[in-house]
Amino acid sequence: MAYQQPALFYAENALEPFISAKTLGFHYGKHHVAYITNYNNLVAGTPLDSLTLEEVIALTATDPQKVGIFNNGAQAWNHSFYWNSLTPNGGGKPGEELEAKITQDFGSFDKFKEELKSAAATQFGSGWAWLVLEGETLKVVKTSNAQTPLTSGQKPILTIDVWEHAYYLDYQNRRPDYVATVIDNLINWEFAADNFKKARV
Repeated sequence: MAYQQPALFYAENALEPFISAKTLGFHYGKHHVAYITNYNNLVAGTPLDSLTLEEVIALTATDPQKVGIFNNGAQAWNHSFYWNSLTPNGGGKPGEELEAKITQDFGSFDKFKEELKSAAATQFGSGWAWLVLEGETLKVVKTSNAQTPLTSGQKPILTIDVWEHAYYLDYQNRRPDYVATVIDNLINWEFAADNFKKARV
């Protein structure tokens, strides 16, 4: 039951000029593919092969004997979630329900944006910045390497990839510029709103 890479719902050049087709080609077409290939090879012929990716991530998260499976599986999942967190002509503000909750939990939408930018820009080394629902509260969190909120009882709403391969061809060492550009121009608030609705059920 090999994990299949989800197709992008936009063309490789659809996020330009903010993320180039070259970056997306390498990121989606090589890095993400490599995680999925490695994951499928590692679980092939084992009992894990019959489980969903989310189930395998949960089972392997704290098992030092299965760190390779976790790293590749979680990176496969994180990237699939990241592609959906982006959209051409994105950015702006979320729908009324999610914006109201963001304002309630962060004080204002602008304060939320600053907290998300700070988390993404200050994540040391490789990792991710997330908007998550923890219990009844929206929070911004950051995770290193392949770590994911799925293993912390948090429900992901959206994410920004801050591994260097996500931005270096376009922004070099200017990670804060990449982060601000994604938040202002590419965040898929419809996807986030849908995740928020599902997370509250």
